[in-house]
Amino acid sequence: MSSSSSVGISLSFLFLALLTSPSVSQTCKSQTFSGDKTYPYCLDLSELKAFLHYSYDAANTTLAVVFSAPPSKPGGWIAWAINPKSTGMVGAQTLVAYKDPSNGLAVVKTLNISSYSTLIPSKLAFDVWDMKAEEASRDGGTLRIFARIKVPADLAAMGKVNQVWQVGPQVSPDGMIGKHDFDPPNLVSKGPLDLNGGVISGGGDGEGDSKIKKRNIHGILNAVSWGILFPVGAIIARYVRVFESADPAWFYLHVSCQLSAYAIGVAGWATGLKLGRESEGIRFASHGNIGIALFSLATIQMFALLLRPKKDHKYRFYWNIYHHGVGYSILILGIINVFKGLRILKPQDTYKHAYIGVIASLGGLALLLEAVTWVIVLKRKSKNSIGT
Repeated sequence: MSSSSSVGISLSFLFLALLTSPSVSQTCKSQTFSGDKTYPYCLDLSELKAFLHYSYDAANTTLAVVFSAPPSKPGGWIAWAINPKSTGMVGAQTLVAYKDPSNGLAVVKTLNISSYSTLIPSKLAFDVWDMKAEEASRDGGTLRIFARIKVPADLAAMGKVNQVWQVGPQVSPDGMIGKHDFDPPNLVSKGPLDLNGGVISGGGDGEGDSKIKKRNIHGILNAVSWGILFPVGAIIARYVRVFESADPAWFYLHVSCQLSAYAIGVAGWATGLKLGRESEGIRFASHGNIGIALFSLATIQMFALLLRPKKDHKYRFYWNIYHHGVGYSILILGIINVFKGLRILKPQDTYKHAYIGVIASLGGLALLLEAVTWVIVLKRKSKNSIGT
């Protein structure tokens, strides 16, 4: 394996650390709200800065809750739900709170979510009463949902329910809630709730955590492949070859680097396809389309190795146009798509800055080598002209 390939593989561990952001610890103990009722249990939910206070009366299977969270943007909404049959959003019996656009007062609505595209206010599958909402202006625009819920007998018998929570950016003037983001925290904001206050999990379930890991692996593979190794291989081919002592070592180094990049890139592309199949209703069209284009162009480029004519062949000129054109297309599209991927994953800014630093360093190195190359080429031409 070439030294450049080894560097690229080592960088994957850096990106793994960068793309896996730790959760920020919060506490529900400090939360205060209106009313004289007490709630013996509270949870610091793992995502979206959310909290849940609750009590449960087993005698009449009544669950009283206070859900608190800030909308993703001012004027947005928050939601808490029980899903009687599944762990996700489809089928969730939902309480949604937002500030009424007409008067600015916090209100609660109910949604029986039958599909991702159906978000129409409707009755729930079980009784709910004493619903109200309030805004906690001292907590950065946090909204709260208060409600009492009649837990269905089958769920009460199990002693736990599947809870789902979410926040969104906007509400239309007629009270229709807008779509929430599909960032990692939004996708894992769900988990089991022990009605009797036992500790199960206040955060995402195993399926959601698995998807986050797959997304991070997908990001690492593609960042190392299209975003680092391919540019390094291009630099080797353009600038190292000018040194006569580096021939033919530069060629084997270039091929080794690009083959490694292609292999890693195919693995990243495959994980992206798998994630797409597992994430119904979640699409990042431009990122996915560029990924398909990159895979196609890189596959075509691999054939360049088999179709490469000798230097004095009459078709070598056309091969050079094909090889260089496709190569620079991969270079540009790869870097663009890495930034699109970072925008989707939304890791800490430090990690985006780290990748910018890598690309800036490679760009600076390329500029320096470009100047050195021109000096060497011009000197060589001058020497040859004097010799003739």
